[in-house]
Amino acid sequence: MQLHQLRYFTAVADTRHFTRAAERLHVAQPSLSQQIRVLERELGAELFHRVRGNIALTDAGEALLPLARQILADTETARREVQEVAQLRRGRVRLGAPPSLCASLVPDVLRAFHARYPGIELLIDEGGSQDLVRTLAAGELDLALIITPLAAGAPPLATTEVLHEDLVVVSAPSDPAPVSGRRIRVADLRDRPLVMFRRGYDLREFTTAACHGAGFVPDFTVEGGEMDAVLGFVRAGLGLAVVPGMVAARSGLRVTPFAAQEGMRRTIAVAHRKDVAPPRAARELRRVLMEHLAESDAGESAVGDSEAGESPGPKTSEPGS
Repeated sequence: MQLHQLRYFTAVADTRHFTRAAERLHVAQPSLSQQIRVLERELGAELFHRVRGNIALTDAGEALLPLARQILADTETARREVQEVAQLRRGRVRLGAPPSLCASLVPDVLRAFHARYPGIELLIDEGGSQDLVRTLAAGELDLALIITPLAAGAPPLATTEVLHEDLVVVSAPSDPAPVSGRRIRVADLRDRPLVMFRRGYDLREFTTAACHGAGFVPDFTVEGGEMDAVLGFVRAGLGLAVVPGMVAARSGLRVTPFAAQEGMRRTIAVAHRKDVAPPRAARELRRVLMEHLAESDAGESAVGDSEAGESPGPKTSEPGS
């Protein structure tokens, strides 16, 4: 049973005339009649009483007609649904990102994407980079913004570096600057109270490793928070925190850049599974992300290029390429 046979059948049922049905469908009448006969043979029953000048449905034809209409309607619905997805009028994108990027980069990218493709549903998974790598590899995300390089033994992913972001020290504006007249060094954090993220947070591991590399164990006054909580604790004067430059730029806190030689910088990549190509909507979101970063790169100045020493207000960290 073919869809075109069902179309021929319903057209004859509507017009009660083979020639007029053929004209409606823009096919030759003999071809239409032949396909109706093929359909009848396949079903093992006549569908029409053929009396000259009077075409009527048989009982079998009456039984088939509502089913044929439903099949054709469902087929048209499927065609429209697929076209809408293919043309980005509908669909969804599942994006994973660390909390620091959800508080800085991601909202601007999603706003630009939604303005361009308002029918695409956006599902966001906020989590640590290592958790996102596992979720992405399990097929539960289309794209993820992750911290690279990947840990040893990580699942195979296709990654493209999109952002090199400076880490900075934030402190309460009402407190004295952590250092005066110069950029801060990791060694300057020795014996300084630090507000620290929860375990498993990439920034916690990065900062702790940097302190150990400088020969000391960091002193945590408060630990266990997410990004918003950490910024709130710093604002309350409970200690310093090491955060990404883009987050610091929006925090309203005092921002102190690290000395360039300290290497306090992280690399962010957009990733997807190697064995499965992202859907078209996800590829478009990736393109919007790259466009946004290119515009930011042209219009902003890096923390690393700002004037040496502490900054009394927020400064942006420039997305690199």
